[in-house]
Amino acid sequence: MTMSFDPFSDVDRLTGMLLGTRPGPKVMPVDLYREGDRYILAADLPGVDPGSVDVDVDGQLLTLRAQRTAATADGAKWLSHERPSGSYLRQFSLGEGVDQDKISAHYDNGVLSVILPVSEKAKPRKIQIMSAATGSADNRIGA
Repeated sequence: MTMSFDPFSDVDRLTGMLLGTRPGPKVMPVDLYREGDRYILAADLPGVDPGSVDVDVDGQLLTLRAQRTAATADGAKWLSHERPSGSYLRQFSLGEGVDQDKISAHYDNGVLSVILPVSEKAKPRKIQIMSAATGSADNRIGA
């Protein structure tokens, strides 16, 4: 899986705050780690309606989408409006080591968790060595 780092994200965030908006989809912060025979991707999406969350795989591309609706209050005069709203998008390139047929996801308490099982062919395995002279297994190196 690949993740990108944008060194200009703070500048973009400040510009968006000054101008009152940031065009395009927002980036959701994620954690990605391996736990046993699975990768776990946790994405922060506080305040997002679970019905707007979409996870799909197309070939080797995993896409996460969500929509957060802006708070509205009739007649309100906003003193501060810092919580971002709009669409969120994040994409990841999956390697051959992920079992795409068994990917699952759940959304609890503002965190989207995507479980990416390691494929059988990517798991470590012991290779049995056969001896040419006896036709039996020989566990010695160079035997």
